[in-house]
Amino acid sequence: MAWFRYYWSDEPKGNIQKIADHGLTTDDFEFVFENYETEVLSHSSHRLIRFGYTADGRYVAAVFEWDEVDVTVIPVTAYEV
Repeated sequence: MAWFRYYWSDEPKGNIQKIADHGLTTDDFEFVFENYETEVLSHSSHRLIRFGYTADGRYVAAVFEWDEVDVTVIPVTAYEV
């Protein structure tokens, strides 16, 4: 099993708040990220998106950036599709 480090920001407009605005949690994001079905590159933002199901069965898009140097996932947002 792969290990990932996540960069979470609890600033007022940080990624935790952006995800919460869509009714999701950091645990939801991490679950989808680690158990995804499909990964695509967004044509509009040029960010990576992983699609998958949360532990409670919601189908979610998890948008992120990848820092290869620090081996860190930088979550941008997540939302149900």
